[in-house]
Order: sequence, then structure tokens, then C-alpha cells
Amino acid sequence: MSRPFRFGVNLIDPAPAAEWRAKCRRAEEIGYDVILVPDHLGMPAPFPALVAAAAATERPRLGTFVLNAGFWNPALLAREVATTQALTDGRLELGLGTGYVQAEHDRAGLPFGSPGARVDHLRHTVEELGRLLDTKVPLLLGGNGERMLRLAAEHADIAAFTGAYLAPGNTEGKLVPTTLDEFDARFARYRELAADRAEPAELNLLLQMVAVTDDPEAAVRPLVDRVPGFTVEQALELPILLVGSKEEVTAKVLALREKYGFSYLTVLEPHLEAFAPVVAELGGK
Repeated sequence: MSRPFRFGVNLIDPAPAAEWRAKCRRAEEIGYDVILVPDHLGMPAPFPALVAAAAATERPRLGTFVLNAGFWNPALLAREVATTQALTDGRLELGLGTGYVQAEHDRAGLPFGSPGARVDHLRHTVEELGRLLDTKVPLLLGGNGERMLRLAAEHADIAAFTGAYLAPGNTEGKLVPTTLDEFDARFARYRELAADRAEPAELNLLLQMVAVTDDPEAAVRPLVDRVPGFTVEQALELPILLVGSKEEVTAKVLALREKYGFSYLTVLEPHLEAFAPVVAELGGK
């Protein structure tokens, strides 16, 4: 039996207090189930932003999407999580990742480390949080690599998929979409690794674009032009792009749940309003 849909919005733009409260209330008014904050330099600081979101809203849960474990000492992070969980009346969901933007580590004067070292630190962080926190906070983990898929299969209450990978050699965090075949292969591998779980994880997908339009090709053309060898046809079949009429976009959301089990979908702040009709039609169903 499919899980009911949950929809989240990742608020990426810093704002003064009144503006921040207003956009959080707008997300609640539309019907979003989760208000999320990322963990990048130049974007809102996650925990104070979530406490402010909690004060401005009543219903949505509040989450990090996702914390860069490389920015955090596990013991200090446990304190932040426990305090935020208390100040949001238990509405917190904790998303964690390895971090992928080397330039941010350089600016912060923090080591970036190899991919393996970053996964090691994330695993250590997850294990320490489990030991240090008195209260259970739902944990979201996601990634494409074998070790990240295994970690998510072992520990995540919510397993997240982005459908993108870091452009080779890029230090600024430029992401390149996977092909549909690559996405399906990574998802199938997660399913294999998670086959023995007592309780299946909730499955999350980060949507990179939502465009309700009668000209889908024009909408995805700017993305296609930035990825050598990528075609419009390949772009339109990707799970992470919702482009088309309202009916087509809604049908694709239903198909994503039917094919993969994705019941928790996250959009980026620029698409908050574009996704509103889907939230209104499918929220909680």
C-alpha cells in the first residue's frame, strides 16, 4: 500500500524576520507538509531559521535539507538538534549529507577530505547522534554512491534521492543530472541494500524544476544547453523535472509514487508557487 503524499519546500533565500515569517506562512497556507532549510554558506543558518519558521506556523514539520556533516562536530550538533526539537515542539526532521561543495569548506577554513573520508565522518555523526540524543528525531539520508546508499539503507527513516551528481572536477557544487538509466540503477541498488529492513523507509525525491507550461521543450532548453550531450527528450523523462500541463505534472507525480514509491517530494523555493496546484490536489492522498 502506498504512503500518503507529503510535500516539502526548501527555503534557500535569506530574508528579514517579517519576510521569513511571511513565506513560511505562505508555504503552510498552500499546504506544504514540511518547511526545509539547506546548509550552504550564503543561505539561511538552518537551526535559527527553523525555530523562526516554527514560531510563524502551526502545522508543517521542519527539517534540514540537508546538513553538511563536515561543518559539524557531532556533540555540538546533538546540542543544536535537541534544542531545536524542543523549541519547535517536536516538529524537527533531521536531514544529513556528506557535503559536496569544496569551495565552501575552503572559505570556512575546514578540511574537505576525500569522498571516503566524508562518508566516514557522516557515519560517525549518525552513530554519535543516536548515542547522544535522548529523543528520536526522524533522520533523512541520501546520496548516489555505494557507501551512501548502504548508510541510508541501514539508518535512514527517510531515504532521499537527488537524481544528480557533482560535475567532475568542480569545486563550486555544480550538479549534473543523471540519465534515467543511471537513476534507475542507483534506485534499484538502494532497494537491494534495504531489502532486509524491518520497516521500509519513506522515500524522498528532490525536484529540480517544476514548470506548468504548454511548451515543455522551451522550459527545459536552458538546462539541456548547460549539459553537453543531453537532449530535450532525455530531460523530459527525468524524475527530477516536472514540466508540462497541470494535468501532466500531476500525473507524473502519481507515476513517481507508483513506479518508485516516492511519496515525499521536495521542491526548491523558486518553485513554491508553481507546485501549489499539485499540493492542493494530492496533499495527504
